[in-house]
Amino acid sequence: MSVGLAPIRTTLDNGVTCLAKSTAMTPAVSISLAIRAGSSADRPGEEGTAWLLSRVIDRGTATRSAADIAEELDSRGITLTVNVTRHLFSLVCTCLSEDFEPVLALLGEMLIAPSLPDAELATRKGEVITALRQDEENPRVRATEALMALLYPDGHPYGRRTKGSIEIVEGLTRDRLQGLHAARFAPSELTAIVVGDVEASRAAAIVARVFDGWRRPAPAPIPLASPTAATTRRRLVIPMMNKSQADIAYGFTTLTRRDPAYDALWLMNNAFGQYAIGGRLGDRIRERQGIAYDVSSSLDADVIEGPLAIRVGVGPADVDRAIASIDEEVARLVRDGLTPKELDESRRYLAGSLPRALETNAAIANFLQIEEFFGLGLDYDARLPERLGAVTLEDVQAAAGRAMSPERAAVAIAGPYQE
Repeated sequence: MSVGLAPIRTTLDNGVTCLAKSTAMTPAVSISLAIRAGSSADRPGEEGTAWLLSRVIDRGTATRSAADIAEELDSRGITLTVNVTRHLFSLVCTCLSEDFEPVLALLGEMLIAPSLPDAELATRKGEVITALRQDEENPRVRATEALMALLYPDGHPYGRRTKGSIEIVEGLTRDRLQGLHAARFAPSELTAIVVGDVEASRAAAIVARVFDGWRRPAPAPIPLASPTAATTRRRLVIPMMNKSQADIAYGFTTLTRRDPAYDALWLMNNAFGQYAIGGRLGDRIRERQGIAYDVSSSLDADVIEGPLAIRVGVGPADVDRAIASIDEEVARLVRDGLTPKELDESRRYLAGSLPRALETNAAIANFLQIEEFFGLGLDYDARLPERLGAVTLEDVQAAAGRAMSPERAAVAIAGPYQE
């Protein structure tokens, strides 16, 4: 078995987890700081709080102004990215090895003690509202958000909009952002990943120096219910008659990332809607029928049962035909499974693409965050080819049958289309 990435993992006394991996690719270091405080941490009626906090967390700390931070990052040629997913709030950047220590200290200060100035908050709030208005005019975004609301109804965190709504964002205050930070940002929730041209032991020591003094009690777990299994087909149309293209989002809730059947469903999805310009779906709907601008499927297994979503962009006259084609392909997949050739090609593709996907320090850091968050094990990358090799055609068909059925699909359509 391959040795794989084999990072060094340490846990500080206050609960901070550190993973360090030394590489010699370039004289640079990638840093990824992820707090378990994503959009699922937003309180009902205050959706978008975590997202707005992510837009303003770099705009000042207890000792530095927004201008000070911008100057320090710019002078070192650093672009800081702040991301929010359902479960993680992340600060990510790459710097020169010689800048690693002061840059980590700066990021740590942002994470621990953001000042959230009112003037900066007003500016960033305006930017979020502009983005929300753009989303409202985007059929693809509207269809995807509608699908998630169908799959995860009644205010479930997975079914809510990460950015919130214009009305909610307009009402969010500095106190609310500070409240989220005080409630959810704690050392026990932080995973610090350092990958690059620095000795792993030194990286761990610097992480300890930056974060060891941080003291805050661990927050209570965020309650997250599994979605109710669908028994009927659901459909929602969002007429946008001023658009030229209709977007279809079609999907199911599937399984958790830790489910033993994940590898089988991952292989299935690759053959179904990702491999070779869209897999089976692309071959049938775009290549043979010529009715789709784009078509693909994505599997997003998560802490609870995540979605498998099929997305298609078509002319308004082809909406019904495209949905019927998806129904037929789903039914055929559940009935017949994959062919041996499809399974073999998907297996070789996914196993073979992993080394290429880990060619940069930043990519390795992102991979290690996923590995740590889901508890996949520090040798997951080394074990992956063997895991994929153990999946059989029967495993794939069983996973597809468990997750998919046209009678239980949720379908959202946004664009110049009406029932």
